[in-house]
Amino acid sequence: MSHQTIHLFRKGLRLHDNPTLLAALKSSETVYPVYILDRKFLTRAMKIGTMRWHFLLQSLEDLQGNLKKLNSCLWIIQGEYEVVLREHVQKWNITQVTLDDETEPFYKEMERTIRAVGKEMGFEVFSLVGHTLYDVRRIVELNRGTPPLTYKRFLHILTALGDPEMPVPDITIENSQKFSPLPEAGLDEFYKVPLPEDLGLPKEYQSPWRGGETVGLQRLEDHLKNQGWIAKFAKPRTIPNSLLPSTTGLSPYFSLGCLSARTFFHRLSKIYAQSKNHSLPPVSLQGQLLWREFFYTVASATPNFTKMVGNPICLQIEWYKDTEKLHRWKMGQTGFPWIDAIMTQLRQEGWIHHLARHAVACFLTRGDLWISWEEGMQVFEELLLDADYSINAGNWMWLSASAFFHQYSRIFCPVRFGKRTDPEGQYIRKYLPVLKNFPSKYIYEPWTAPEAAQIEAGCIIGKDYPLPMVNHKEVSDHNLQKMKRVREEQYKTAQLTRDDVDDPMEMTLKREHSEEHPRKEKLARNSEQVKTE
Repeated sequence: MSHQTIHLFRKGLRLHDNPTLLAALKSSETVYPVYILDRKFLTRAMKIGTMRWHFLLQSLEDLQGNLKKLNSCLWIIQGEYEVVLREHVQKWNITQVTLDDETEPFYKEMERTIRAVGKEMGFEVFSLVGHTLYDVRRIVELNRGTPPLTYKRFLHILTALGDPEMPVPDITIENSQKFSPLPEAGLDEFYKVPLPEDLGLPKEYQSPWRGGETVGLQRLEDHLKNQGWIAKFAKPRTIPNSLLPSTTGLSPYFSLGCLSARTFFHRLSKIYAQSKNHSLPPVSLQGQLLWREFFYTVASATPNFTKMVGNPICLQIEWYKDTEKLHRWKMGQTGFPWIDAIMTQLRQEGWIHHLARHAVACFLTRGDLWISWEEGMQVFEELLLDADYSINAGNWMWLSASAFFHQYSRIFCPVRFGKRTDPEGQYIRKYLPVLKNFPSKYIYEPWTAPEAAQIEAGCIIGKDYPLPMVNHKEVSDHNLQKMKRVREEQYKTAQLTRDDVDDPMEMTLKREHSEEHPRKEKLARNSEQVKTE
């Protein structure tokens, strides 16, 4: 049977390696590529800030342009997805709806609703995995029905599955004949990509990231040209406060599905095959893709994954509630220039280096402010272009030592850590121009500068830039003792996500912190020894 099909884009905003869309074209007489811009659904499912809206609209515009090159179009329809779908199923005599399989609860709920509407209205629903490397249900199944809770166990399960499937052929003029044609009069206003101002968004968009498959693929190609960098890439060795990304900067494109993770994985495999000496997981680029897969897998089968309460793998901690301190952290007003520069870059550009994420997350949670990781996760969800249900929550649990990460004595120093990689403070000067004239020896701790130096720099600390909101040494010592008690009281929960050997990622962090907190290292080792013996 040849179908009249609506292909419903959710993520997967691309024409390369799109298995569901390719299958729809093979099984249909006509395929209508549709994106339902359901603002109620999107804002209910996740917090979306201005830059993420811009990035999404740019990605839709790019997809619409690429479909026009194939003599088709992307039908963008605003409204509640169920109402819109019912109306267009009738309008176009639809017999099949295709959509990518997704792992998040809100997208699973959407698919259940669409399947129920299909039974009622008489259309079939078809989906394939396109956003992850594997079908994560298969990984859970091979682990006896539960998600593997450590990266080591996860990699062990993957040995039974082998490499991810190869990417499917790109959608080109040769295999796209079944797409609905562009209307003769062109797309009317009803089906066009809305302008930012139509959604109440400001026109300005400062982020260096522009959304869409075209830019994403260009970035990918630019990186893949540098095969030596690819082979030697080791995540912790990249620089957190370089003024340009020292990692790939591809994460926003993977998050929306403008880029295929499988395509990147197999392109990397080819480079690794030609290189005698390359980094291994978990710190290699392929290792980073597998970390992504690990969090997707655990999130897919863990209740309340984005919350502390009711989350079986997460330590239950009595975090402080302090809206003023949370706001100062979010707005880059903590009085610690490196932390504030990172949060300023996040608000201005929608992206920060992974080690910078580690630093500000540690500061908010177990390091300095003892504020819940859920609060930080929601700020990242709003501001990060690459914010992602599974990875964002997984990383915040990790960085707050609520799950996955167990070297809780390793606390990022908000002064020394940035100073080591950028002693002149160029990063701070860029994102905190109020401090740009400070001598390098004071720029990470401007409150220690003599009054004359502050006057000369044109910035009085406590007036033009805030004093530090906490004494880092005092609060981090205090919080370390609290975390130690929590872990002793909830020992069984803490062990659920613990590997029996130190992860290489943790070993790298060990170097960063042992010189700063030798006493804490000893204390933690002693407490661990008591537990393991």
